[in-house]
Amino acid sequence: MKKSILNTASLALVAGLALASCNQAPKEGDQATITDEKSAASATGQTFVVDTAASVVEFTGNGVGKNHPGTFQLTSGTVSVANEQITGGEFTINIKSLTLKEQGEMFETKLKPHLLSGDFFDAEKFGTATFEITKVEPYKSDGKDTSLVAGANFSVSGNFTLKGVTKNITFPARIELDENTLEAEANFNIDRRQWQMNYGNDKTLGDKFISETVNIELDLEAKRQEGSATASAQ
Repeated sequence: MKKSILNTASLALVAGLALASCNQAPKEGDQATITDEKSAASATGQTFVVDTAASVVEFTGNGVGKNHPGTFQLTSGTVSVANEQITGGEFTINIKSLTLKEQGEMFETKLKPHLLSGDFFDAEKFGTATFEITKVEPYKSDGKDTSLVAGANFSVSGNFTLKGVTKNITFPARIELDENTLEAEANFNIDRRQWQMNYGNDKTLGDKFISETVNIELDLEAKRQEGSATASAQ
């Protein structure tokens, strides 16, 4: 039976995470705390390898009147676990895998190329983004700070590098672990300007205004690597 992982040191993803933009009042999500880069956690114990086919990073950009959701795929990822605690991990996101949920010629021939251009992700220059775990702590709500993620049990921190800029982000997550499987879920908002994505963030643009707020939803699955060290052996 699955059990919630206890205590320190991490998960997040990707990882880090993603940014995009476009149109409507910002989608609701937990507000991530963004600070300067921090030291990575020391990974010890069992290695859980991310199932890239089953894991996804979803984003929703917001502007005026509508929004544009999309997804990124993970290229790779690992999570380290010792004594039922996450001790480290890192994830790589394939920026060029960007897929928009909306269908149609305009989205494929205009919006998608624009998002991948230098105005936003600059995918030709920065083809990947990374998330490196720095800390995981038990999540505690004070009544005012209540996570929108059902069953949130951990506060995850990690260095998110996008377009050559690294910032540390912290957000609530639900993490479950058994002997062979790890699952994590999060839903939070970030400010894209922290990663030098400023295009369209001028309210004088009227209905062409693009919000700085980007919603990120993470759905991560990982499986214990065959032959990896057991937590009890650490």
